[in-house]
Amino acid sequence: MMGKIIQIWKARDLRNKILFVLSMLVIFRFAAHIPVPGVNAEALKELFASNQVLGLLNIFSGGSMENFSIVMMGVGPYITASIIFQLLAMIVPKLEEMQKEEQGRQKINMWTRWLTVPLGALQAFGMITLLKRSSAGIVSDDTLFNLVCMIITITAGTIFLMWIGELITEKKVGNGISLIIFAGIVASLPQSIYEVLISYDPSKLFMIIGFLIIAVITVIGVVIITEAQRNIPVQYAKQIRGNRMFGGTSTHLPLRVNMAGVIPIIFAISVILFPSMIAQFFIHARTAFIANAAEWTIEVFNNQLVYGIFYFLLVFAFTYFYTEVIFHPNQIAENLQKQGGFIPGIRPGRHTSEYLANTTHKIILVGALFLGIIAILPLILRYFTGIQSLAIGGTSLLIVVSVVIETMKQIEAQLTMREYEGM
Repeated sequence: MMGKIIQIWKARDLRNKILFVLSMLVIFRFAAHIPVPGVNAEALKELFASNQVLGLLNIFSGGSMENFSIVMMGVGPYITASIIFQLLAMIVPKLEEMQKEEQGRQKINMWTRWLTVPLGALQAFGMITLLKRSSAGIVSDDTLFNLVCMIITITAGTIFLMWIGELITEKKVGNGISLIIFAGIVASLPQSIYEVLISYDPSKLFMIIGFLIIAVITVIGVVIITEAQRNIPVQYAKQIRGNRMFGGTSTHLPLRVNMAGVIPIIFAISVILFPSMIAQFFIHARTAFIANAAEWTIEVFNNQLVYGIFYFLLVFAFTYFYTEVIFHPNQIAENLQKQGGFIPGIRPGRHTSEYLANTTHKIILVGALFLGIIAILPLILRYFTGIQSLAIGGTSLLIVVSVVIETMKQIEAQLTMREYEGM
């Protein structure tokens, strides 16, 4: 490892790229501690400490939501806009065709940035309203002028993070959006460790050791599932062109166990937050039926057992759904047939497509169960250990490990490219 670090440091352009990425992450963490004026920070921290759903949202915002900072929404609106266009590509044939071309992808990226602005403003308004109604005294000045200023500031913070994320991605040493979320999670670890240490009791020693063992096992499991893939053998037929013979080679088509990554968890969080968020607006309704229904909805989703069951089922379902969005067996079968490739024992065309679809559904079952268990792991640990920290939860570990693996692969690719250039 030291040899790789020395090799990276000696490559001047790669070293500059990594330093640039680190400086952008430092700027993000600095912005995460600039609060929006007119907010009671102590009341806000107490609310996030007592609310499981808001605590999970705080993780994805990098801890900036707990501080009610100018970047409190994180890159959530940008991720939502990206998901919307991915789903629209399944419905609108023109968007599907645009995704296959570089110029079309650039247009979709531009539209995604535009959509991020109204989504950021809408989510900022919804979050401010939710926090105001969840606990009295969080927003000290609730005049219309102050509300508009807060929404504009928070929306600008989201666009600022989106810009930083794209700058990081251009350096090709990791995905910018993923690294921003990663930086937020890692930055919250020292505080979580500090909270465990100040409340340390010799009677909790075995519980803490057990917790650390579970964390290590979870990391190992995340690495295995993230890297796991099933290799489908592919044979290319021999072709004669002029006086030369091409093809006749054997290779494989990798099908990953976890194709969806952490996207199903983000989908599930958005859906499971929706009923409670909407119910907050109707809890003081004049109609008794509507007010009672809103209170019942909030009470149901605050129940840890109900919340955990719904969360697991949503993550499981969205894993299959998102895999269907990003994996197209018909296109793969068509491309193999055009290139003269085939899976031994399977006819080209429709039969290949059906075989790939059935195989994918079988291996995704493991990935869906794994993601579901990872998602509810903080609830399970809280029940058995009593530790309230969410920063070392399964979702956080999944994001951290996945981002580290992806970043290291991109750095390795750049080092390998330099070796080829030297030859």
